[in-house]
Amino acid sequence: MPTYIVLIGPPGVGKGTQANILSERTGLAHISSGDLFRENIKNQTDLGKLAQTYMSKGDLVPDDVTIRMIQDRLSRPDCEVGAILDGFPRTPAQADALEDMLHGFNGRVNVVPQITAPQDVLVSRLSDRWTCRESGHIFNMKSNAPKLTGVCDFDGSELYQRDDDKAETVKKRIEIYMEQTTPLIKYYRDHGKLFEINGLQSIEQVTQSLMDATKSKS
Repeated sequence: MPTYIVLIGPPGVGKGTQANILSERTGLAHISSGDLFRENIKNQTDLGKLAQTYMSKGDLVPDDVTIRMIQDRLSRPDCEVGAILDGFPRTPAQADALEDMLHGFNGRVNVVPQITAPQDVLVSRLSDRWTCRESGHIFNMKSNAPKLTGVCDFDGSELYQRDDDKAETVKKRIEIYMEQTTPLIKYYRDHGKLFEINGLQSIEQVTQSLMDATKSKS
């Protein structure tokens, strides 16, 4: 039976990093809904074109379009043993739809690790983050500073701070995340699938906690 993990965590908690590590450790495909949208739009797939018609008007993409995109991705050969879902589902309704979808793949959501950290820590992490213009390499001025201030170590391009990494914007992003995600957290807690993980631990300790969570709920 395939294994499906839904990874939850606010901006700045290290969810993307952990999803990539977990994917390497378990052999499960990492499916980021944001990356999936960008891929479909870039490749001008039918679903990408459909999603773009809503996004270009500033409207939310309907659940059924997002779900079809996820279903198409899960049907690929690299997902035969399961997948790590990052950014989907976002609501209890999407979570129900995901369960129905996974039945078609002879699976179910096994575990939902929620990586947590205090808001002030998240704001500090993100507002110290700078990105290179050429390839998107990310640096943190406290924990992973570039060798030369303002210059990417890898390609020598200029480092800049994205608007959504500025302190006030970061606070708003986290508030919106908490408001939108609270019902989903309750949904998975009520279903006995939520596994809370302390995001203040080292990267290695968070990874180990994720591995433990995966084994305990498999």
